[in-house]
Order: sequence, then C-alpha cells, then structure tokens
Amino acid sequence: AASGTGAALVLQATAEQLPTVAAGLVEGGLSGSTPVLVTTEGSGTAQKSVASKLAAVAEKSAGLEVLTGAVVVTVGSAVDKRGKLSWWESRPLFGWRVLVPRTKEQAGEMSDRLRAYGAVPVEVPTIAVEPPRSPAQMDRAVKGLVTGRYGWIVFTSTNAVRAVREKFVELGLDARAFAGVKVACVGEQTAQAVRDFGIVPELVPTGDQSSEGLLADFPPYDDVFDPIDRVLLPRADIATETLAAGLVERGWEIDDVTAYRTVRAAPPAATVREAIKGGGFDAVCFTSSSTVRNLVGIAGKPHAKTVVAVIGPATAASATEFGLRVDVQPETAAVGPLVDALAAFASARRAEAEGGEK
Repeated sequence: AASGTGAALVLQATAEQLPTVAAGLVEGGLSGSTPVLVTTEGSGTAQKSVASKLAAVAEKSAGLEVLTGAVVVTVGSAVDKRGKLSWWESRPLFGWRVLVPRTKEQAGEMSDRLRAYGAVPVEVPTIAVEPPRSPAQMDRAVKGLVTGRYGWIVFTSTNAVRAVREKFVELGLDARAFAGVKVACVGEQTAQAVRDFGIVPELVPTGDQSSEGLLADFPPYDDVFDPIDRVLLPRADIATETLAAGLVERGWEIDDVTAYRTVRAAPPAATVREAIKGGGFDAVCFTSSSTVRNLVGIAGKPHAKTVVAVIGPATAASATEFGLRVDVQPETAAVGPLVDALAAFASARRAEAEGGEK
C-alpha cells in the first residue's frame, strides 16, 4: 500500500540489515521499483540521506556503503516529494565544515549561526585576550573619563568595550561616568556592545566599518564647538596606527591606551592542522587581522580550495597579504552578516553547479 497511495512506511534498522529488510519487503508484495530513502544521523548536522529503489537496496547495489550504524528507512511514493519537503538538507551550508578561528569566549555566536544554516563549525582559538601587563595606564584613562579629560572615546572592538567595563567594575563606576563624553564605534558589532552597556554611541561609520570608515565620518577638532580636544583610544597592544594618525591629522590630541593584550593561542591538535592545510574544511571565517596572522602561525595556511570569508576590509587585506584568496566579505562588518554572506555564497555555488548539470 505504501508504494502507491502516497503513504510512507518508515522503518528503523542498521545499515548492515538493509539488504535483508528490503528483500523481505519485496517478498511481502512491494514492487522492486518502490522509492526508498535511507537516512543516517537524522536531525544532526552530519545527517546524510541516500535515495534508491527497493530492489537495488535488496541487491546491495544502491550505493549505501557510505552509511553506517542506525538508519531510518522511508519506503513509498512519498519519497518522491523529498525535493519539496527536505528543508533540513537543503539549507545553504548543510554539511559544510567551517573553521572558526576565534577566542573561546567569542566563538559561540558565530558557531550558533553557522549551525542554523546547516554547517558543522569547528572552533580553533587563535588568540587569547589578556589584561595589560600594568594596570596603571588604564586606571588613569578611566579616571580621566570621570574628571572630564576627554571629549571623545573611540572603541575599535568588543574586546575594548569589555576591558573598559571590567575596569569600571573594578573602580566602582558605571555608565554614568560617560556623561559629557561622546562615543564612537568602528562598527555595528562594537556599537551593540556599547549599547549593552547602556550607552548610545554618537558615531558609527555609515560606510566601511573600519578605521578608514570611521575616520571618514569623524569630525575635525573645532576650538569653538569642542571645549575638550582629547580623544581616548583604548585598544589592543598590536593595533595599527591608521586610526590614531588620522585623528591627529584632524586636530585631536590622542591618549592611545593599551586596554588588553592579544596573545597567540597554542597550536590545535595535529589532526586539525592537517585538515586545515589538506582541504578538510569547506570554509574559514576570519573576524580580524590577528585571527589571520595567528591561524597561519599556529596551524598553517588554509588549503586553496577552502572558501575564505572575512569580516571587513582590514581583515581582507591581511588575508591577501598571507596569500589567501578572499571569496566572501559582507557589506556590514559584523558576525551575523559575515555568516549570512557565506550562506549566500554557498547557495549561489550550489545553484551554479545544479545549472551546469542540466
């Protein structure tokens, strides 16, 4: 009945039992041409389905050798509707192994979004964020916010926001210490971290979300309208000079303060290093120049066939510097748009491949 009414017969078995089960169904009266779908690792990111005919399964000629362990067997003409109903395996990044070279604390958001698109994220920490070697510089800077030393504070990363918040807690301060200080953020992700602190930033770049984009929108110092000419710039110890130099050119005095240090993480396991260099990952998502430098340093350069996705122009420049081909770069420099852009790239590649097969 399942073969001709649109109904489906659903069975559980092991991969080794499939020929016996299929032969029994044929002996029981089902046609050997009845559609069959065999699924393993159901509802997981490693789910795999193979479509065939009942007779082929019985004769061990259905190409099911790739399946192992427990399987779900769907039998009947309903299998033919798989193309319309199989949303799980049709997700853009389904089955892709994506390398996530971020700190352990920051990898979660990207990994969750990748899983939603069907990918298998593999987190490989490339940097660890640590406090400055001496707290004195940050202590003076934060106290300067309270005493009115600064007209602006410029945040270039979520790590910088976190470092300032932690220093506030340590000194018994809260967001009220920003009263009278204007806040600029290099990108939307950093701006959201500032909003989570209870502060609405005055400036987020309208163009490129990068140091160059921020400088394009940052106002020059005006001794009439700006009573305070000093900008606080809490950053990583390895930050480039582009932003600081650009602010000085616009007439501002700069306190360039080390808010945190980025330290190269330990190398990943040998199997992971081999997968990176040997093409074992479908894609890699870089979120900063330091993740590019450190991944290459601790694990080697990703294989040429690996899709390289970068969060913004500065990261793209670093990837190019290390000889990597940049395939994906979102319009907005944030984790969400980065993963969305990778999914769109994968969808376009799949559509192109399917079009070539017709």
